[in-house]
Amino acid sequence: MLKVLSPFGPKIAKLKFSKNLINKINYEVDRISSNKFLSNKLDYSKKLVGQVKQEISLPKSFIKKNLEKIISANIKDFINKTLGKKPKKIKIKNFWVVRQFSNEYNPIHFHDGHISGVGYLKVPKFLSSKKKHLKTNGTIDFINGSKMFLSESIHNHSPKVGDVLLFPNYLMHTAYPFSTKGERRSFSFNVEIDENLANVFSK
Repeated sequence: MLKVLSPFGPKIAKLKFSKNLINKINYEVDRISSNKFLSNKLDYSKKLVGQVKQEISLPKSFIKKNLEKIISANIKDFINKTLGKKPKKIKIKNFWVVRQFSNEYNPIHFHDGHISGVGYLKVPKFLSSKKKHLKTNGTIDFINGSKMFLSESIHNHSPKVGDVLLFPNYLMHTAYPFSTKGERRSFSFNVEIDENLANVFSK
């Protein structure tokens, strides 16, 4: 069940992928990662800002077979619940997987397309810093504007396997490092929708 959150101006949608789908994606990632030729062919790191071990794009055939339908359905639901309109065009521009390990991170950045998504495939047990009760290790922050009275500027999400978040492409975000063993495996994607829905200045 998709739930639309509104921690500040831009809307964020939260949903869950099934355990079966998460397993399929992980199997595909493991298949690619264990093959040197495929890892090099599908390397996506040069197009991204992440300071992480590996970033790979998934084959278009895999996306079409396993992900296109569910992503499209949830994007339609998201747009309908926030704008009251139904998009006709939903095109997945890119879809990639981020393999993050101890002390690696993703700096503050934004995406292209119109709607972006991030989801979680593997999440190690993070040990949060004891200093000032910070609990950001391994989490993701969404950032919008400056903190003002009655207006937050940061929305923090502590990832769990299966979590998927949808948000407008321009929304700045960052993934924090962690110091424990294990892999924080996530995926991201960008989607284009109807220009007249995404462009607030269109008539």
